Amino acid sequence: MTGLLTTAKALFQAAVDRADAALALRAQLDSSPLPPLPEGGRTALLAVGKAAIPMMREALRLIPDAAQALAITNPENHTEIPGATVLCGAHPVPDETSAAAGRAAIDLARALGPDDRLVALISGGGSALMVAPAPGLTLADKAAVNKLLLACGLEINEMNLIRQQLSDTKGGGLLRHAAPAQVQAFILSDVIGDDLRAIASGPTVAPIGTRAQAREIMQRAGIWDDAPETVKAHLNATGTDQETPPPASNTLIGSNRHSLKAMMAAAAEDWTPKLVSHRLVGDVSEAAETIAAAAEAAPKDKPVALIFGGETTVQLRGTGLGGRNQELALRVAKLGAERLSGDWLFLSGGTDGRDGPTDAAGGIATPATWEAIKASGQDPEALLANNDSYAALKAADALLMTGGTGTNVADVQVFLRRPG
Repeated sequence: MTGLLTTAKALFQAAVDRADAALALRAQLDSSPLPPLPEGGRTALLAVGKAAIPMMREALRLIPDAAQALAITNPENHTEIPGATVLCGAHPVPDETSAAAGRAAIDLARALGPDDRLVALISGGGSALMVAPAPGLTLADKAAVNKLLLACGLEINEMNLIRQQLSDTKGGGLLRHAAPAQVQAFILSDVIGDDLRAIASGPTVAPIGTRAQAREIMQRAGIWDDAPETVKAHLNATGTDQETPPPASNTLIGSNRHSLKAMMAAAAEDWTPKLVSHRLVGDVSEAAETIAAAAEAAPKDKPVALIFGGETTVQLRGTGLGGRNQELALRVAKLGAERLSGDWLFLSGGTDGRDGPTDAAGGIATPATWEAIKASGQDPEALLANNDSYAALKAADALLMTGGTGTNVADVQVFLRRPG
């Protein structure tokens, strides 16, 4: 099994390497340099997200005359950068550090004039790391809604539609603060389908939807009644949807699909790779069934590498610790023990190196994982029911531990099986 694990980790690393934000930004600016500004015009740099540090470092190298530079990232990726101010917000639930970062970003944008330019470097995680409540709302209001969103199983676009309507920076809000300066954004996508409106909740693009749509989604998801009264009043207000934001130049420089292609290429020499799905979304239980079915249908007479990418969701029914990748691996371990034969291994990981509120990037499953949990004295069924995938996989020494990667293009999965 050691060989399968080494291969799976190498393929995961290929996905992370392809999402290297600094290299992607360098390639983009080498091929399409920034246009000159009017005499006296200034350039300000704002990097937001889990890849903010490498993007800012590269931007300062490529744009050495920047007048201001602010990077906002998560604590795990924090490091000081000469020539830039670095702030940390909280993720996945924003707190006062996220609000302070939001105020700093707004101040930077508002200081720009008509001859100036804001270069925005945006990556996943920005929704929580930089927050600014809409007028009439508080950080506590937004945090309460965010907790409801993370626990109800909505897809990321629906979550971000709601977040945008409660924010002063998301859904093009940053553009309004920067106007009349020009804004050029370079974006690393952690959103399946690469809808720029959803990445970091779209601070430099038009919003996904309206307040009425946000209200309807919350009602359908069963979280409307639990939302703060101020939020309900804000979303119930009529005729108050934000105007179309000023224009901006938005360029996608990296995504989950790019990383999946890198995995396919890395596997091609020794394996028969197949990209099964670049849109593995929805509840983890359904995703686990998709993976098991694909494994059952794959050829048994050749070494196969089944590649998946996406971002699943978890219905929180218990009080345990884990993340979507860990729970997906645990569910595949269960299905695999019941249905799969041969020498196989499954790995699911977040390309940012962090899965949920844990120190693991994801999880690993083999034919022995489910029984190994039992052998440790734990009940895997009970742990799964309690959303305690971290404890279950830790008991089987099946956690994927990478540390922060400095990038984020959602999740990738690989199922490996050797013949015999």
